[in-house]
Amino acid sequence: MTVSVEAYARECAEQGLRGNYTVCQPDFTVEQNYDYSNEDQEVWRTLCDRQTKLTSKLAHRSYLDGVEALGLLEQIPDFHEVSERLHKLTNWEIVAVPGLIPIEPFFDHLANRRFPVTNWLRSKRELDYIVEPDMFHDFFGHVPILSQPVFADFMQLYGQKGGEAVKMGGDQMVSRLYWYTAEFGLIQEEGAPLKAFGAGLMSSFSELQFAVTSSDAHHVAFDLETVMRTGYEIDKFQRAYFVLPTFDTLRDAFSNADMPALIAKWRDAEPLDAAAV
Repeated sequence: MTVSVEAYARECAEQGLRGNYTVCQPDFTVEQNYDYSNEDQEVWRTLCDRQTKLTSKLAHRSYLDGVEALGLLEQIPDFHEVSERLHKLTNWEIVAVPGLIPIEPFFDHLANRRFPVTNWLRSKRELDYIVEPDMFHDFFGHVPILSQPVFADFMQLYGQKGGEAVKMGGDQMVSRLYWYTAEFGLIQEEGAPLKAFGAGLMSSFSELQFAVTSSDAHHVAFDLETVMRTGYEIDKFQRAYFVLPTFDTLRDAFSNADMPALIAKWRDAEPLDAAAV
């Protein structure tokens, strides 16, 4: 059932979420309203400067190419300007949202090659950790890799098939796929060192280093069915990181998967322990 903007706004207010959901359009988008303060700009530069020192060494080349092509680091980006550049690369655009949005409009945006990006930024007091996803996580973390054509195609496919999977009771299963790829994915192409591309890693100073360089990080070869069955951590380091050999592997595995059969088989099963996969 589609959630109304009014009902969702009330729910978010009750939960203390800071985004202004009362001004949402029916698809839960808002205007970016580029009226950021000098302190906001300082926070953006601080976050970008600090994180770029790590991503320049630990991020996959396609993410770094995206940063260079889209120009994300000097100041808080204007969503319309970046969308024009991104559209020329992969036919994607970004749309402003007040924060987390319901799953139905989220999938619809992805299926139509629109990526929702929160329009507000964390404060100085929250440089190291923030409970809600903000602009830095959404933009710095997710947007650059959308300049990579194969991954961009996977994300559109995820929006298309993810919505169908939810209707079949597979919401947890497709959430795990997103978590272990778009948020915490690693990639190691043949003959190349291990690199990161997931937004949860790109925007985390400490977990990015742990996931890529620590001998304690549990690296697991990507397998779609295993990923969709494996539980994950929300407020601590992941106990497993799935490693792709190529982005084609991810796109093709999801494209060819018999989702109704997978969901029927595993939707009621207990999730796998990430430390044991």
